[in-house]
Amino acid sequence: MPPAAAKQRVTVPPGLVVVDKPDGMTSHDVVAKVRRIMGTRKVGHAGTLDPMATGVLVLGIERATKLLGHLALDTKAYLATIRLGSSTTTDDAQGETLSTSDTSGVTDEAMTAGVAKLTGHIQQVPSAVSAVKVDGKRAYARVRAGEQVELPARPVEVSRFDVLSTRRDNGDLELDVMVECSSGTYVRALARDLGADLGVGGHLAALRRTRVGPFDLRVVTTLEKLAENPVLSLPLDEAVAAAFPRHDVPYRQAKSLLMGQRLPAAGIEGTYGVFDPEGRAIALAVDEGPAARSVVVLITV
Repeated sequence: MPPAAAKQRVTVPPGLVVVDKPDGMTSHDVVAKVRRIMGTRKVGHAGTLDPMATGVLVLGIERATKLLGHLALDTKAYLATIRLGSSTTTDDAQGETLSTSDTSGVTDEAMTAGVAKLTGHIQQVPSAVSAVKVDGKRAYARVRAGEQVELPARPVEVSRFDVLSTRRDNGDLELDVMVECSSGTYVRALARDLGADLGVGGHLAALRRTRVGPFDLRVVTTLEKLAENPVLSLPLDEAVAAAFPRHDVPYRQAKSLLMGQRLPAAGIEGTYGVFDPEGRAIALAVDEGPAARSVVVLITV
């Protein structure tokens, strides 16, 4: 019999898949499913979403996983429902109720003032069950192990915190809000702190992420659609061009950068994409004084 044909490794192109994460799945669950669908282990995500949250989850495939740490630092936008009148152990609807209060005395003016205090550059204490690391261990893991966790406040920016509608029913008070914020901002902490400021407690009842950096709901796919047609939302070159300022360099400079050498500064603030004359994204770079250095190399020499 002829020898069995050698198995050929299917080459998976690098790029981004932007998924509309369903309710009830962890971000890790989504990554595991996309690994099976795309046929590669090299899949990661930028910015965790809690199981109860839905919406934009940016996944990197193959070499595009190198972009994720930088994409996770970008601004994000959310639609959320805040329930006033009860606080929970997790600051969201999945936790156990700690206290309840009558909200009939909460006025629209008081809510407006409370939201204003939580808008702009603020100091925010993350939720105790967040993914913030405490001595190398996630805070939520310490809480589940029975430890008392107190996290320090840290600076975040809430550039937009708009109340879209309110509902009052039998003493319950819910607010539908739109939030745009910096990386590291916890919307459930905003719900907690708004409730505390109003003296009635509060928690996050629902959350949908509508944008991560430049990627919003207009470019998402569902896991079901991806399973039927496993294609990238954006190839690597297009993803870099969409997410970062662009800097084109000649072949000589492109080769130098890939060999670890520095280039003349591009005069661009923050991280930017470096493209060769063929339009390939070869690296992410940052200026340091008169020179630029690569922070992520995306192709080999």
